[in-house]
Amino acid sequence: MSETRSAPARLDPEPLARRASALHDLTTIARRACRSVFREPEFFIPAIIVPVFFFVVNIGALQDVAEQGAAAAGGSLDFKAFQLPVAIIFAVTGVSRASSLVIDIQGGYFDRLLLTPVRRPTLLLGLMAADLMAVLMLAVPVTALGLILGVRFETGILGIVVFLFYGALWGLAFAGFPYAIALKTGNPAAVNSSFILFFPFAFLTTSFLPKEALTGWLATIATYNPVTYVLEGLRSLITEGWVWSDLAGGLGCILAVTAVSFGLASAAMRGRISQS
Repeated sequence: MSETRSAPARLDPEPLARRASALHDLTTIARRACRSVFREPEFFIPAIIVPVFFFVVNIGALQDVAEQGAAAAGGSLDFKAFQLPVAIIFAVTGVSRASSLVIDIQGGYFDRLLLTPVRRPTLLLGLMAADLMAVLMLAVPVTALGLILGVRFETGILGIVVFLFYGALWGLAFAGFPYAIALKTGNPAAVNSSFILFFPFAFLTTSFLPKEALTGWLATIATYNPVTYVLEGLRSLITEGWVWSDLAGGLGCILAVTAVSFGLASAAMRGRISQS
């Protein structure tokens, strides 16, 4: 009499890696990105020299002319306070970890990350956490220089804090563009040239004169330039107090640019993932 042996039960293989929480994914990516910021002093030196240079030179060259012109027109202008937000915009725009992302792509580290259960949105959000730290580290000394030169905030200490984070939000909004280029091309030269995108934002606006002093095509472009309204929000914190309409207008422009830039970055991320 032959025995019938039942086949052994098939066991499902254990997963090679267990998915962690979204917060764990985010902190892991952000911790690595933040550490890399401090290992690259060459990243900060040009980023701090450029806004300080323009701030000091513009004040030295244009302060008397601008303030005398405003007085002749029956108004008043504190040119140092007028220029400090411009220096902040120069300090925080284009600051991102896109270059290090390109290095990860070229070295294969990014592809290895895609083999893990890490949540894909945290790959960008973790880098943005490092970007926020970096732009604040750049905005603080520029603001301190303004205070040393005599700029006073009508909104007090709380206004200074809001001023720093308001500028940092613009820096994060613009950072989506270099991330999109990095993910699309994987080319460090293309990422470095992304700063060219900033020039229309920075100079076709109220960088040197109030909006009412602009004429012709420059006045038209400045009206549609989101940086114009970000500068208005920043300037209101210094010279006017808590003007909620100016702050809301600038914040709305920041959100609009964020939607465009990170929409492009998300599309580039999906394309990069589909290639892997």
